[in-house]
Amino acid sequence: MARYTKEHKQETRQRIVATAGRRLKRDGIDGSGVATLMKDADLTNGAFYAHFDSKDDLVAEAITDQLHALHANIVELAEPGPAGLEQVVRWYLSAHHRDNPGDGCPNAALLDEIGRCADPIRQTYTDALLVVIDGLAARMASDGSPSARVKALSLLGLMAGTLQLSRALADRQLSDELLEQGLRNALALVGAGPQP
Repeated sequence: MARYTKEHKQETRQRIVATAGRRLKRDGIDGSGVATLMKDADLTNGAFYAHFDSKDDLVAEAITDQLHALHANIVELAEPGPAGLEQVVRWYLSAHHRDNPGDGCPNAALLDEIGRCADPIRQTYTDALLVVIDGLAARMASDGSPSARVKALSLLGLMAGTLQLSRALADRQLSDELLEQGLRNALALVGAGPQP
């Protein structure tokens, strides 16, 4: 039997984590079985346990990976200060983000399920989320004050809730109007830029 290198095993693991992250955001934690997650990565079910001890281990790593990607690809790439904060808010509360949950933020897609997960997943989520939150808070206050962190958490809560509700509405016009109002509310909360 051929042995794979450590690099190959790590690349395979990362492929599983990345494809699982997208699937979890589309179908939820409960709606994504190990067989489906492995099929998405073009692997067999039997290969799962060569990489993870349990589905919970994969879920925790996939959520962390998705939050780190959100931070690296959206928050860190935004301009510094209030202008960057406005960029993040406008991306988050966009029709494109609403219509593509697999490519978006894991918060709006998974918060309800994460809240029901075991403590280790919730702790892993919290640790990864705080990286995103601190990136937002840094654009709110240059001193990194605790109040900026709480304000950033509140902003994310407003945006994630608005996005979740906009995804659930069958009436597209009402969903669009909700996104527009959510955008106004979020920008007012952070005092960023002109109101739409």
